Amino acid sequence: MRGVRLIAMAAKRTSVSEGRRAEVLAALSISIDLGLGLPMEHVLRSSLLAALLADELDLSEEQRATVYYTNLVLWIGCHADSHEFSRWFGDDLAMRRDSYLLDWSGLPYLRFLLQRTGSHQPAARRTRQLVTLLTAPRAQMAALIHSHCLSAGLMAEHIGLDRAVAQAVECAYERWDGSGLPSGRRGEQIPLATRVVQLAETFEVHLRTQGTSGALAMARTRSGRQFDPLLVEALDRCRDRIDALPDHDVWTRALELAPDGEVMLRGAELDSLLGAIGDFADLKCPFTVGHSRAVAELAAAAARQMGLASTDVEIIRRAGLVHDLGRMGVPNSVWERSAPLSESDLERVRLYPYLTGRVLHRVRGLERVTAVAEAHRERLDGSGYPRGLTASALPITQRILAVADTYRGWLEHRPHRPALSAKAASAGLRGEAAAGRLDATAVGAVLTAAGHGSGRRPSGPAGLTPRELQVLALLSQGLTSTDIARRLVISTKTVRNHLEHIYLKVGVTNRTGAMLFALEHGIAGPVDNGAAAP
Repeated sequence: MRGVRLIAMAAKRTSVSEGRRAEVLAALSISIDLGLGLPMEHVLRSSLLAALLADELDLSEEQRATVYYTNLVLWIGCHADSHEFSRWFGDDLAMRRDSYLLDWSGLPYLRFLLQRTGSHQPAARRTRQLVTLLTAPRAQMAALIHSHCLSAGLMAEHIGLDRAVAQAVECAYERWDGSGLPSGRRGEQIPLATRVVQLAETFEVHLRTQGTSGALAMARTRSGRQFDPLLVEALDRCRDRIDALPDHDVWTRALELAPDGEVMLRGAELDSLLGAIGDFADLKCPFTVGHSRAVAELAAAAARQMGLASTDVEIIRRAGLVHDLGRMGVPNSVWERSAPLSESDLERVRLYPYLTGRVLHRVRGLERVTAVAEAHRERLDGSGYPRGLTASALPITQRILAVADTYRGWLEHRPHRPALSAKAASAGLRGEAAAGRLDATAVGAVLTAAGHGSGRRPSGPAGLTPRELQVLALLSQGLTSTDIARRLVISTKTVRNHLEHIYLKVGVTNRTGAMLFALEHGIAGPVDNGAAAP
């Protein structure tokens, strides 16, 4: 018995410094489920179907690994284009969920697009959007999907997956018959991993809702158009094995398939992956880009200021990196609304920290990180969410993260309010402490660590000038070239010239690549207009 207790204590000591890579990526896949508007573990269930196809096709170990990780992250780009999806179609989660029921070609899909386009907008604005879509529907969708695919490839590499996976996810919208987007690849021009995963993950949705017979009927109907006919035939031969797939403990079964299931991430490696995952959550909305990293660093600095143990500082920093993963489960039409929210939408917002916990709760080694992350919106007087916990249930680690998240959030623009000045944010925190909602000691430490919002920004990565740093920071917040010009009191042409230089210097070709660079170098965040000369 004493030996068991010692083993448990040893596990607890190592739990804050390591985690299994496969489990962290599996958690990422669950946040992708949320972003697709689908039940948790959709992606993991798809991996079981993809494995059946890999067996039937007798794929090599290298091919199986590419299929496995392509399946986990095929739709990772959906986070980055949620803003555009919401602008066109309203509820981005419902749009993605319902699109699985249709073959993405022909009149039925066009009718689906027309029904959804601008459905959330006033009549006049919706009419303008419909006219725009009808004028060149393929061109409009191609522009959106091209951005998605570039973003997906960048993100796959950003979390450490190899180029074969990145190339596979870049083809997520291509179709066997060549009618897909953005490049119109056909047949075997589409990577095998993409073809396998496209069939497996669409099949999973229909399997869950219509059973094996219904799902196979869907696959046969789309064979030769959306799907590779040989893969559909191979899946048809797997019918008995499909019927035998488990409907419980999918997490364990899917992780058993991981090519590197026992690879541990420690220290900086784990921090790097958690930081990348937090970046993706922040990309869901233009105004949250860089938020999680900023919260993590501020909270960790405040914890050191208070003299907390190094393990607690580590827990707080990692919790800050991933605290907003649950935001994936709330539509952008809610996050980006400037008008007051309905009670039902408020309930969805109050649920997101709980979803953060659900995404992370099975990752061994991150138990304490998860507990802090999912409580970052709780308040000492019980007025927070999702559980309404009170002071006795909230450790100092959570209290610090709650203050850091609040402070950074107030410095950032939101659709329903402008960004606050550092002075106003400081006064607001002190007011919350006086009202008994935030911990007064944590407030003092966070404000000290923040230096009262000096606003000083790093300069110089990739040879960027101070003005280019300003432009990049504003770009990462979702501002257009016109918006940036107005903000900095310069011409739109000058902004575009700056963007050309920025893209060239940092080696990217689109907005998402620039955003990722900004995140990695601490450039994203509030901008002091007077920080640089024109």
